[in-house]
Amino acid sequence: MRYLPLSANDRAAMLKKIGVDSVDALFVDVPESARRSGTVDLPAFAGELEVEAQLNAFAAQNVSPAKVPFFVGAGAYRHHIPATVDHIIQRSEFLTSYTPYQPEIAQGTLQVLFEFQSQVARLTGMPVANASLYDGSTAAAEGVLMATRVTKRNKAVLSGGLHPHYRETVETLAHAVGIETEACAVAVDNEADVLQHIDANTACVVVQTPNVFGTATDVTEIAKAAQAAGALLIVVVTEVMSLGLLKSPGEMGADVVAVEGQSIGVPLSYGGPYVGLFAAKEKYLRQLPGRLCGETVDADGERGFVLTLSTREQHIRRDKATSNICTNSGLCALAFSIHMSLLGQTGLTRVARINYAKAHATKDQLVAAGFEVVTPRFFNEFTVKLAKPAIAVVEALAEKNVLGGVPFARLQNEPDFENHLIVAVTETVSDADIATLVATLKEVAQ
Repeated sequence: MRYLPLSANDRAAMLKKIGVDSVDALFVDVPESARRSGTVDLPAFAGELEVEAQLNAFAAQNVSPAKVPFFVGAGAYRHHIPATVDHIIQRSEFLTSYTPYQPEIAQGTLQVLFEFQSQVARLTGMPVANASLYDGSTAAAEGVLMATRVTKRNKAVLSGGLHPHYRETVETLAHAVGIETEACAVAVDNEADVLQHIDANTACVVVQTPNVFGTATDVTEIAKAAQAAGALLIVVVTEVMSLGLLKSPGEMGADVVAVEGQSIGVPLSYGGPYVGLFAAKEKYLRQLPGRLCGETVDADGERGFVLTLSTREQHIRRDKATSNICTNSGLCALAFSIHMSLLGQTGLTRVARINYAKAHATKDQLVAAGFEVVTPRFFNEFTVKLAKPAIAVVEALAEKNVLGGVPFARLQNEPDFENHLIVAVTETVSDADIATLVATLKEVAQ
């Protein structure tokens, strides 16, 4: 369908109907300093063929991670996704389905979400999981809101190892509803620092493992201490593949778990859409954001599925909703579930072990080449402290067709960490890629 602009008569009729003289009158509350004078600096009209050619030229300037050594992570990871995943999610009954308001005609969608929840609960080691959220960062923010409802307290303490984008998301949402946040100092390995900031008003402490620098931490003692003080422990995981090898948050005593599920079934896609995994202890079931699908038996005794809990604003009064998200990431949740089903427990563990082995082999080669790796314990991601600013090094690597990682300085402006480079190594990285990274990094960073 082509976009056809309204005529001048159409616009005049609409303005008359709402009682204003001009379009400019609609913007009277916008300060003059914030208004743009003149037209936007955009290219003039062009035909579809010309526009397509120009966009293809822009796209050709990008470097595909499949064509060069790729070590970029920091919250979004490149993993192999079987072709079966894309084949199934393209089926019309999945691709076009939306919110299952009428369970009797949405049994397939509901069963998928039920199986998804079951997989997330097993992965995280938690008894209950919801039917997904938008992504890991908003899941973390929803966890903080949930903690304030449960504890009737109003402060969240955020670990210095929490991904800066997650911290900013939490702070943005918390500020909007009047929740106080306290961020600990940035640290490579100090998740327990959150405990020093707990007071009588603390609703939760938020830690991440593996954290943004890649450090994996057993948070069992942190959980005990936080809970003894009346606060909930929220564990954030940005690399869901790590749950195939590391101790689950549930085993470590987490009250709430917020995970980015992109690594399983969902491609990088220029930053989204992704899928947020959210799980919690059963006693907090009715405080979970979003929706939960449940299994039941119909009037004929046949197995069926329903929306067991739908405490969001589209189902109940807005002021009673536990979440005001408008929907879930259903198609991404389906992709996650298909990939998980193809892997199974054995396959997931095998892929996780490959990630671990390749990352540690890369670390060993970098250390042997004279680089300082500051991450003490890690899964498939670690941080190298360079002799010069990491942003400049990464740009130099890119010029030599090596996508060498993410400078922490691109995530957060912290002078003491401007030389820190976060390197991710997944099963998609070859031995030749590792050798190229080490050799090229020696050339541009030493």
